[in-house]
Amino acid sequence: MCSISGFFNPYADYSANRAEYQQILKHMTTSLFHRGPDECGFALSKRCGLAHTRLSIIDLKTGSQPMVYETGGFSYQMIFNGEIYNLPDLKQQLASLGYTFHTTSDTEVLLLSFLEYGPDFVKQVDGIFSFAVYDERHETIYLFRDYFGVKPLFYTFLNDTLIFSSEIKGLFCYPGVEAAVDSDGLNEMFSLGPARSPGNAVFRNIHELKPGFYLSHNRYGTQFTNYWRLSSMPHRDSYEDTIEKTRFLLTDAIRRQLVSDVPVCTFLSGGVDSSVVSAVCAAELRKKGVQLTTFSFDFKDNDKYFKSNSFQPSQDAPFVKKMVDFLKSNHHYLTCDNRTQADLLYESVDAHDLPCMADIDSSLLYFCREVSKSHKVVLTGECADEVFGGYPWFHREEFLKSNTFPWTPSLTPRQSLLSGSLLDALQMEKYVQKIYDTSVSEIAVLPTEDEIESNRRRIGYLNIRYFMQTLLNRMDRTSMHSGLEARVPFADRALVEYIFNVPWEMKAKDGTVKNVLRQASKGLLPDEILFRKKSPYPKTYHPAYEALLCERLKDVLSSANEPLLQLVDKEKVLLFLDHPKDYGTPWYGQLMAGPQMTAYLLQINYWLKKYQVTILL
Repeated sequence: MCSISGFFNPYADYSANRAEYQQILKHMTTSLFHRGPDECGFALSKRCGLAHTRLSIIDLKTGSQPMVYETGGFSYQMIFNGEIYNLPDLKQQLASLGYTFHTTSDTEVLLLSFLEYGPDFVKQVDGIFSFAVYDERHETIYLFRDYFGVKPLFYTFLNDTLIFSSEIKGLFCYPGVEAAVDSDGLNEMFSLGPARSPGNAVFRNIHELKPGFYLSHNRYGTQFTNYWRLSSMPHRDSYEDTIEKTRFLLTDAIRRQLVSDVPVCTFLSGGVDSSVVSAVCAAELRKKGVQLTTFSFDFKDNDKYFKSNSFQPSQDAPFVKKMVDFLKSNHHYLTCDNRTQADLLYESVDAHDLPCMADIDSSLLYFCREVSKSHKVVLTGECADEVFGGYPWFHREEFLKSNTFPWTPSLTPRQSLLSGSLLDALQMEKYVQKIYDTSVSEIAVLPTEDEIESNRRRIGYLNIRYFMQTLLNRMDRTSMHSGLEARVPFADRALVEYIFNVPWEMKAKDGTVKNVLRQASKGLLPDEILFRKKSPYPKTYHPAYEALLCERLKDVLSSANEPLLQLVDKEKVLLFLDHPKDYGTPWYGQLMAGPQMTAYLLQINYWLKKYQVTILL
């Protein structure tokens, strides 16, 4: 896993001032070094500059980038971030056409596939990726992003120059790229945040390449190609065949994602999702005489202060122990304290270049840092709830009929703290409704589906395109910030395509949440784990943590120079801080309740200062 960045201008001659543009490339690699601390490289040609940092996982000795292929007197250059899971198949196809290989890296296979088949070859690629290809012959650059956006890729245009990077911070290394936010960006942050609408990067004139797209840019303009999208289709398999096929697709995805030239580990929460991933990994590694290493997360004194609620009914620790005993894994219990979690709120913003999921993010940043001390690759249970329908909004009628994003059923908690002038400028309800209506129009419902089933399909699509994307962003930034590659088998293309069209009467048969997943996993786990009621990623309930956040936000409000004061109503925020926080009614998802609102405001203030963001209203 790595980072990519660079720039391209079809009218430029970078060779005329080589030292200046080489320095820009070096600056880009330095800013992204956390994503690839093992090696870095760059290439500068007349029209194009490419930079790469590398986390060595596959082909440790000969996988250096940028990779260059010369043919017909022209060069073709590639930089790649990700992992390809059907690499042997792609390589065999090329070998049958007479190609020979000088490395064992996936980058070489992708570059040769591009040369043989053109940019649409990406439709045949199975994996998580973002990559760039520069075609010197036609003076064209291509940017590609994977099906679900597991790997990030941002870009901006400065006159005729396309600048791109795995993280936004890489764009700011190019002279003239400025940090500004307008009403749309503020709406993304306050109305949708920490989610973002696909392609929107909050900063004005900065974009994220949408999942399932590739971009091409040359002197004739810029073209966006949507090479893959979810499709609605009738499900023809019987219930028994559905369970059998799901088991195959899931276990196959997990096995394929074990490919690595360095040791792998798993996150283990004691829930069905991470436990299935860990069980398959443990069985595969056992065949090689290797013991699986697992990690679980919790918070200091959570056993004392935990408050059960409908969103988080039970603690993980007892179930983790049962799974460790079952797997016989080499397990590590990681614990985060209040101050560490609060202190890392700002570094989480550094990792995202944006405000994010508050302490839900900062705690995972800490845990990933600890895991990265011994491992470079981890498999997680992320995305199972989005794919298999594990959230309350799939099951409860009020969510199904809400006609808005179900993880943010009301904007009131957000609006109640903002200044009147900002509320007038943002028109938050109109913005959210516009984004929602545009999004649900992208997915077709089937003629035979009634209103409830149509709404479930729409919610399923929104979960994959919005809520899952937020969690994938969180997993990528928190892990790669410490040079740890996180893999997500539940975001496998074939698995998602299949489960998306399985009818709800199978997905929730007999009222069992994620029934298809549980039935498909029988025999892989103890029944006590297999049918455990869902409990999401843990969070702290320690009153000292809430008190620490309130103290820090009051300090911000007491200064006349803090940028947050331009956006909030100070008196309303102070009143909010002086009242006990609601832990059981989230304003985003299942975890972001009262204390996370305080943390989110702290992150916004830090972000405005750190990036010297100009507010344009």
